[in-house]
Formats: sequence, C-alpha cells, structure tokens
Amino acid sequence: MSRLFGSVRARATLGATLVVAVALVAAGTAVLLSLRSNLLGEAGTQAERSAREVAAELSVGTRYTELSLDVDDRPVQIVDDEGTLVAASEDLERISGTGVDAVQPQPQPAPTPTGDADDDDDGGGDDGGEGGDSDDDDDDAGDALEPGEIGERTTVSDGSATIDGDTEDYRFAAVPVETRGGAQLTVYAGAPLSAEHGAVNTALTVMLIGFPLLLAVVGWVTWLVTGRALRPVAGIRREMAAITASEDLARRVPVPGTHDEVARLASTTNRTLAALEASVERQRRFVADASHELRSPIASLRTQLEVAAAHPELLDLDGAVEDTVRLQRLAADLLLLARLDAGERPADARVDLGALAREAAEGRTGVTVRGEGEGEGEGAGDGEGDGEGAVQVAGSRGQLGRVLANLLDNAQRHARSAVEVSVRRDGDLAVVAVADDGEGVPAGDRERIFERFVRLDAARSRDDGGAGLGLAIARDVAVRHGGTLTVHEAPAGGALFELRLPTARTVMPAGT
Repeated sequence: MSRLFGSVRARATLGATLVVAVALVAAGTAVLLSLRSNLLGEAGTQAERSAREVAAELSVGTRYTELSLDVDDRPVQIVDDEGTLVAASEDLERISGTGVDAVQPQPQPAPTPTGDADDDDDGGGDDGGEGGDSDDDDDDAGDALEPGEIGERTTVSDGSATIDGDTEDYRFAAVPVETRGGAQLTVYAGAPLSAEHGAVNTALTVMLIGFPLLLAVVGWVTWLVTGRALRPVAGIRREMAAITASEDLARRVPVPGTHDEVARLASTTNRTLAALEASVERQRRFVADASHELRSPIASLRTQLEVAAAHPELLDLDGAVEDTVRLQRLAADLLLLARLDAGERPADARVDLGALAREAAEGRTGVTVRGEGEGEGEGAGDGEGDGEGAVQVAGSRGQLGRVLANLLDNAQRHARSAVEVSVRRDGDLAVVAVADDGEGVPAGDRERIFERFVRLDAARSRDDGGAGLGLAIARDVAVRHGGTLTVHEAPAGGALFELRLPTARTVMPAGT
C-alpha cells in the first residue's frame, strides 16, 4: 500500500478524486438545502393562501358551519383569542405544530346583538363566534385589528396532522382575523410537505448513486491521463538506470515531442549528462597527462640516483636538484588545479593589483610595470598602495599573485627583449595587461593554449621544462574570481594577455 501511494500517479489520482469528492459534497449539500428551502417556502405560501381564504370568509361574517374547511383535505383550525378551538376540518383526527392540539370544536354560545368589545360601536357579533377584546395585548397581528380586517403578519410553523387515518407532515400558516362582530380569531391552515420530502429524498438518492459513479469516472480518467503524462518520465528513469548500470555517459535519455515540463526535464537531463561526460573525459585526460608529466622528472631523478649509488663521482647534483624542483612545482600545480576543480572559493580579501604586479615583476629582467597614474619603472615598487588611484579587487592574494607570475613566466619565455605590465581601470573592471615583443599566438591557438598540458610547437615555445599548466591555472583562477583571461595581439607584434576582474566595492580585510 505504501509503495502504491508512493507513486506520483496514485497520489495525483487520489488528490483529484478527493478534491472532486469535496466539491460534489459541498455542491450536493447546497442543492439539497436550496431545494428544501424552496419547497418549504412554496408549502408555506400554499398554507398562507389557504388560511387567508378562510380568514376572508370569517371577515365577511360567514358562519363556522358554512366555512369551506374540507377543500383538498387540508387541516384547518380556527382558534379564538383564549386559545379555544371554535372550528376545524371535519376529518381532522390529530394535529401538532399549531400550539392547539384539540381537533373537536368547543360549543359556542349564541351570538348577541352586541359584542363584549370596549368600543360601543362594535357591539354586534356574528353567528360564528364571540366578541373579542380590542385592547388585547396579545393580538396576533401585532396591532389592533378593525372589525372585518385580516392581519398582515403570518406565522409559519412545521408539524403533522392525521386526516381520515392518513398522517403527514405539514407546514402551517397562522393568520389573525377580526370578524365584523369583533371576535378575534386565528386561522391555522396546513399545506402537505410530502412533495418536499419526496423531492429531497429523490435528489439525495440520485446523489448517493451518482456521486460514487462520478468519482469512479474521475479517478479512472485521472489515472489514465497521469499515466500517459508520466510515461516519458518512466522512459527517462529506465534510461538513467541503464546509464548508471553501464557507466556509459555517451548515452542520452529520450526527449518527448510534447514541449512540456517533461520534455524540458529530459533536455536538461541530457545537458547534465553531456556536462558530466565532458567533466569525466577532462578528468581522465588530466590524470593521464599528469601521470605522463610526473613520469619524466621521476624517471630522471631515479636514474641520477641509481648512477650516483653505483658511481658517486658521477652524481649530477645540479640536475637532481633541478628535477626535484620541477617535480615540486608540478605537484603544486596539480594540487591547485584539484582545489579549483573541487570548487574552492577564493578568499574575500582586498588586493591591490598594482602593488601585486610590482611584486611579481621584482627581480625579473626586462619587465616594465606601468600603473594607473604612475610613471614607468623596471622591477617592483616598494609595496602595496592604499591611495585613491590604487586598483583593488576582492579575492585571494596568493592565487592572483600566482596568475601574474604565470603570465610573466610565459611572457619572458617568448619575448625577444621586453615585457610590459600595465594595470588600469575600465569602468567597474580592473584590467591587468601583460604584453611581450615575441612572435605572438596564432589566432587558431588563442583558446587552445589555455587547455591543460597544451604546449605549442618549438617555434613559439622554447619551453624550459614547463608542463603546460601555467595558462590553464591562470584562466581557472580568473574565472573563480568572476573575471576573464584572454590573449590578443600586442602593439609590438607579440602576445597580449588581458586579465579582467571586478573591482572591489567595499572595504575588506587585508589580502592573504
């Protein structure tokens, strides 16, 4: 069961069915209440009409015995102001809900020429009732009625009655009336509620039968629709499972032609697989190239040590030290690349690029550093500057110093006589340019030289043992600092490397 409802398809079907069920119950309840209210209102109207018809007869002086009380077998009671039943339907056997349970009228005294009303002008009473008290505070109409007047207010109540052996529920309407003789009476007339009960029961039965069938249809349709919508997801899952099992990152998941969220998911998954494949391939090349680069200095160092062990007098100490230093630098480069690939965030310190460039150029022959607002000078300056003209960026002082050192190493290897370093602002960017007067970099190789372990031919290179990692490290560090590193043609015809970094906007701790 838990596995079934762990399915998106099952949860979607259950959710849709529950929502529709709640909506149906709410709508069905509203319909039943509205239907019942309308039917009760109609029954009340019929009861009031019947009561007013009888009241109209009483208001004109019709005798109790001549009243039309048995039309349509409706229960009718006529009660005086003392609560005494003075007339009722002939076949009425039991009644409730009117406040008067009596069904047999009480004998009435013969009418007198004048009534008992306080008003001398209203002395006469009709044959059907007694004179009433016009000052009665409990007048059903809420206000004193005039002789022959029917009250405007109608009181409605629910009850039941038995007529000629048949018991039904009724809605009763009470209408006050005062006869011409001054008798204050209340007419109770009922309208049957059998139609209301029948209609409500029929509607309820239809709902109890129809709602489950409708919910079943909704659940079935939702199950089919969600199954069809999720079918491509199942294909993606199967293909991903196959890719995981085979470790073949060249495979791709199928992309449906629906142009919906599932299609976009498949496209994103394929792009992720492509990036993962490229990353794994790059890692494999990196490991292979690193192994190859490490093999040479290790083999050379081993050979020298073996020769020294057999013939101490033949030990080439300078060569052994050179191979050891080369091995140390290569190991440091590989370690830095590994940290960059792992996503190591650079330190968030404030670095003066002008001072850093002078520091990197210190002790290098033929290197000229030109800063913003500064004159030319060979070699390094006398430390960092904190003046308003300083070009500062946020990042790792150590890593940025490594970038400048690598660029200067590369420029000195390929320059004929001079290398120039300039530091300036360009809008919100800090720009460090390193130019040499060598042969330059062919346009087709200007991106390739930033790949790892890539060294151009001897016409450009004159390499002195580098592993081809310096420019790759420089670009990776630039990207990690939110900048770029590109190569162009220098004004003197050589190579011009431009490092662009966002300038520092806030004061931060000193560089690391």
